[in-house]
Amino acid sequence: MKEVTLTLADERATVAMGKQIADITKQLNLDNLLVFLNGDLGAGKTTLTRGFVQGMGHKGNVKSPTYTLVEPYELLPWHVYHFDLYRLSDPEELEYMGIRDYFALKSCSFIEWPEKGAGILPQEDLIIDLQYNNNQRLITLLAATSQGEQIINLITN
Repeated sequence: MKEVTLTLADERATVAMGKQIADITKQLNLDNLLVFLNGDLGAGKTTLTRGFVQGMGHKGNVKSPTYTLVEPYELLPWHVYHFDLYRLSDPEELEYMGIRDYFALKSCSFIEWPEKGAGILPQEDLIIDLQYNNNQRLITLLAATSQGEQIINLITN
């Protein structure tokens, strides 16, 4: 599958990348989107997601779901969910919270620490890795589906 690595100069560029992914999602009129986010603490996973949520039309704050596990945003016709599975001790806990209900039509889900939900989470469309690079960030986007590949193609064009 397709992969691209880009440099993000600062927090503003990270938010802008999230907004660009939101714009592409709307442009392609995707039925749903599942993004796995990888990176160390503070690497920009929540910042990228904030850009996406704002790009989908949210006007308020976008907070990390570290303690709540999921933050939902109803942005009709879209349902955007930001998951942070860092505190999850067993993937089965996702079944108890009805995780499958979150992946309905017109849903976009960004999942931090997806490895904690292994075996329960559905196939991701896009894997995004964020890494420190001095004062900047490196972002690597890897398509896991044709939908993810479409997004990368539009980002790199």
